[in-house]
Amino acid sequence: MVSNREPYIHNYVGDEIHYIVPASGMVTALDPIIRAEGGTWVAYGSGDADKEVVDRNDRIAVPPDHPQYTLRRVWLTREEEERFYYGFSNEALWPLCHIVYVKPKFNEADWLAYKSVNQKFAKVILEEAGNEKAFVFIQDYHFTLLPKMLKEIRPDLLVAQFWHIPWPNREAFRICPWGQEILEGLLGNDLLGFHIQYHCNNFLDTVDRNLESKIDYGIFAATKGGKTTHIRPFPISIDFDELNMQAQGKEVESEMVRIRKELGLKGQIIGIGLDRVDYTKGISERFMAIDRFLEKYPEYRNKFTFVQAGTLSRIHIADYRDYNDTIYDQMNEINHKYHSGRWTPIRLVKSHFHRVSIQALYRLSDVCIVSSLHDGMNLVAKEFVASRSDELGVLLLSRFTGAASELTGCIEINPYATDTFAEAIKIAIEIPEEEKRKRMQRMRKYVSEHNVYHWSQNIVNELTKLHQ
Repeated sequence: MVSNREPYIHNYVGDEIHYIVPASGMVTALDPIIRAEGGTWVAYGSGDADKEVVDRNDRIAVPPDHPQYTLRRVWLTREEEERFYYGFSNEALWPLCHIVYVKPKFNEADWLAYKSVNQKFAKVILEEAGNEKAFVFIQDYHFTLLPKMLKEIRPDLLVAQFWHIPWPNREAFRICPWGQEILEGLLGNDLLGFHIQYHCNNFLDTVDRNLESKIDYGIFAATKGGKTTHIRPFPISIDFDELNMQAQGKEVESEMVRIRKELGLKGQIIGIGLDRVDYTKGISERFMAIDRFLEKYPEYRNKFTFVQAGTLSRIHIADYRDYNDTIYDQMNEINHKYHSGRWTPIRLVKSHFHRVSIQALYRLSDVCIVSSLHDGMNLVAKEFVASRSDELGVLLLSRFTGAASELTGCIEINPYATDTFAEAIKIAIEIPEEEKRKRMQRMRKYVSEHNVYHWSQNIVNELTKLHQ
C-alpha cells in the first residue's frame, strides 16, 4: 500500500509520545483491509515523534496497540512537503480536479519537487519489494508519476492505483502544463480505479484528447507504447460491521452524554456536519441554508442546534485559511442574528476528533448534512449510516458526491440551491419515524453488502481476470 497520508501518526504530548489516527476517509477505508491481509504500507512520516519510534529501516509495526502490518515511513524535507504536498498536490491538482471554481496554481518549482518526491517513494517501494513478485497498490493524486517509474525498473510488478477524488473533463484538464507527463505516469498502472463510471469516462476521454494512444471503449482500456491500462469504477466503502459494533459500545454512550451536556444540546433537535475544513465540502453553503431555514421557519428557533465538527486542513494554503475565516465569520453572523438566551443555532467545534466522539455525534444527531460541492465518494455519509443501528436519523446528501448514487434512502440536495436546501432541512426534521426507518434500513443494507472488503475484493478479482 502506498499513500501520502500515514495511517498512524506519532506526536509528542509534553514529554510523552502518543499516536493518533488522522481524519482521513482513505485511512478509514484502507486500514481495515491491510490489517486483515498484512503487508507493508509506505507513507510520509509526518508526526514530530515519528522518527523516534521506527527501527533503523524506518519501519514500525502497526496498529501500535495490536500490530498487524508494517508501516514504512518516508521522510520529506520541509521544502519537499511545502512544494510536493501543499504546492503541486493541493494548489494545482486538487482544485483542477474539483469543480468548485477555485483556480489551480501551477508553479514549476512545485512540479519539480512533486517529481522528486515521486522518485523518492519509488526508491523506497522497490527496496520493500526486493526481488519478490509484489502487488503495489497506490492511493490518490499525490503519485501520478509513480506507476511509470516503478514499471520502468520492475515491469513484473503488478501495479494498481485508486484515484480518490473526481477526474475533470478533458477541457478542464488541458490547462495543466504537465498534463501529458501526468497521464503517461498514470498509464504505468495495470489497473486504474475511480469511484464512479463518469470519472472513468472523463479519464479515457482526457487520454484520447491529449496523448497518442489507443482507446478501447469496449473493454475500457488505454494502450500506449504497447502497455495497456484498464480503467474501472470501484465505489469505495467502509468496514460496516466494525463501525456498527463500535457505535453501540458503552464508550460511545458515555461520550454522547458528555457532548450533550458540554454543548447544551438537551431537548434540542440536533443536526451535524463532520468535515475537514475544505472549500470542496460546502460548509459555507450549509450555513447559508441553515440561516434561510431559521429565517423561513422561526418555530425552530431555540429548538434546532447544528454542530459543525471538523479539523483544520492545509492551513499553509491561503485559499484554506480564507475559507476557514469565511465560515467562522458566517457562523458568528448567524449566531448573532438568531441567538436567544443561552441558545445559538450553530456550534463550531474545530479539533481532531477521536473515533468515539465522532460516533457519538453520529448517534446524537437527528439530521446529518453532507453538502459537498464536488466529492469522489464521501465516506462520512456511509459512516453515519453504519452508526445508526437504531434506524433513526436522516441523511441530507449532496447530489455532487459519489455516495448519492448509492445511498438512495437519503434526501438529495443541491448545496447551491439555498431555498430548496433549507426546505430539505425542514423535511428531514419532520419525516415520520416509520419513513425514517425505511430509508435507513435501505441504506444500511446497501452499505453492509457493499462494504470495504467487497470493494477491495472487486479490485483483486479484476486484477486476477486481467492477468490470467
